Amino acid sequence: MDKKICIGILGGGQLAKMSTLAAIRLGFDIAIMDKEMHSPAGQLTHNESIGWVDDELHIRSFVHHCTVITLENEFVDHHKLKFIESLGKKVFPSSITIGLIQDKLLQKQTLKKNKIPVAKFVEVKEQQTFEQIAKILGPTFVLKSRKMGYDGYGNALISNEKEYKDAVKHLSDRHINLMAESFVDFTMELAVMVVRTKKETKVYPVVQTIQKNHICHTVIAPAQISKKISALAEKIAVKSVNAVKGFGIFGVEMFLANDNSIMVNEMAPRPHNSGHYTIDACVTSQFENHIRSIMELPLGSTEMVRPYAVMINLLGKSHPQKMIDTYRTTLKDPNIRLHIYGKNGSRVGRKMGHITIVGDNLKKILKDANEIEKKINL
Repeated sequence: MDKKICIGILGGGQLAKMSTLAAIRLGFDIAIMDKEMHSPAGQLTHNESIGWVDDELHIRSFVHHCTVITLENEFVDHHKLKFIESLGKKVFPSSITIGLIQDKLLQKQTLKKNKIPVAKFVEVKEQQTFEQIAKILGPTFVLKSRKMGYDGYGNALISNEKEYKDAVKHLSDRHINLMAESFVDFTMELAVMVVRTKKETKVYPVVQTIQKNHICHTVIAPAQISKKISALAEKIAVKSVNAVKGFGIFGVEMFLANDNSIMVNEMAPRPHNSGHYTIDACVTSQFENHIRSIMELPLGSTEMVRPYAVMINLLGKSHPQKMIDTYRTTLKDPNIRLHIYGKNGSRVGRKMGHITIVGDNLKKILKDANEIEKKINL
């Protein structure tokens, strides 16, 4: 029998955990590198390595036994990924792709260069004033950290000089380089998962995402939009992945504007929160297709198994209940699919798990999911 294939994942959070579960089902070994012991994914494998990519000796040791390397988020320095590639290991997404995505200014420049619709944006330079940016972008704009921003962290809505100065100071502590974008008055936020290999490209249904305190809270699949708008969103998503030379799985977040035009907001070169519903609602989950794509295997069907699905994130609340009470509350409904990530501790707003309901009546499953989520305190 051939030596067992080992997939190395940089990062051990919930995305790595769900990818690990998909990989194990296919018979692959998984090695996890994370900064902390007993990460959600690390709990599933005996190959748990504590450290990070800035330790060259450690990364050499980690990748030595791995067939291929992938990552849980886009915050791994692309120069470190290039070093891994220099050791003869394939990395998905590649250092080139991560280099084009992890700096949001470069990401937007790349998309614009490839004629993909995005909001108007500018680089924010030192000593630049609110008035100077407002002349270009309008009186209300969004200030962003160019790197290390997610779930609303690293963003600030600006409409006056004081807000601008306060945000520059706050965001610069996160990352020194900033950018600004025009505020988009959208009617709906959309997301599309795209999975791509050298031989195939497949697209999951366009979904609607609803945010709560800048964190994805609810996903409705498919989005209740016209076939024309859905086809346009799919086309833009595929074009975006091609623009960054992407192979693997990608989440493309978009705005649907009042005039039915679509703009790309941000890209994620990995499994994405908006695709969690695919575990229970699609023939092949985003996580299994992630594993298939990085192993350059034939991709699975992205079709839904029922007409509708609703996914709600279980975000940490101020007074967590006992886990057994969460199970009792949630599992009373036989149609609920409960996913708990196994994180070591809770805090307000932290993604602790999610629930999914699939069915034939969207109004009913959305109502049921919301009612159950309100009763859960993680």
